[in-house]
Amino acid sequence: MNQGLLNVVDVEATCWEGKPPPGAVNEIIEIGLTVVDLDAGARIAKHRILVRPTRSTVSEFCTELTGLTQDEVDTGVSFAAACRVLAAEHSAGTRPWASWGDYDRKQFLAQCRATGTPYPFGAVYTNAKMLFSEAYRLNRRQGMAGALGIAGLPLEGRHHSGADDAWNIGALVLEIIARDVWRPTAP
Repeated sequence: MNQGLLNVVDVEATCWEGKPPPGAVNEIIEIGLTVVDLDAGARIAKHRILVRPTRSTVSEFCTELTGLTQDEVDTGVSFAAACRVLAAEHSAGTRPWASWGDYDRKQFLAQCRATGTPYPFGAVYTNAKMLFSEAYRLNRRQGMAGALGIAGLPLEGRHHSGADDAWNIGALVLEIIARDVWRPTAP
């Protein structure tokens, strides 16, 4: 069966230990993308797009969590440019995609709405977190790191790095496929 390629996406966004400062909102600051060749059963590419926030800044808490600094994300591209890169370089509009849970999809939808940016992804989406719970018959959905432990897979790289998390989620996607539970779960 020719299944082709799948984009696995993980975003990091501005965040704070408590409530956001007045006027600040969560904004994507890193898009991690791993390409999984579903036919070969392999992760074949790892990408990272840094995104410059415009309505918030990177807090000390966010830097501790993600490793990203304000100076680093200031070198990134605009959110609209990042969406164009996803479409042009990663076939986001036509290639199926997945994320761990629904946060990433909802964050893109909200930020696209708020900025008037065309949504870069197509309709074929899979919530890998939901299918992992199904594959392992879990009563409670696991975070990515917990799921790696359950699957007996190593956490590669830094947790809460979009690029590394997308790579690790790609390994979990392959595990879900091996258990014959993989399917689109678009809302």
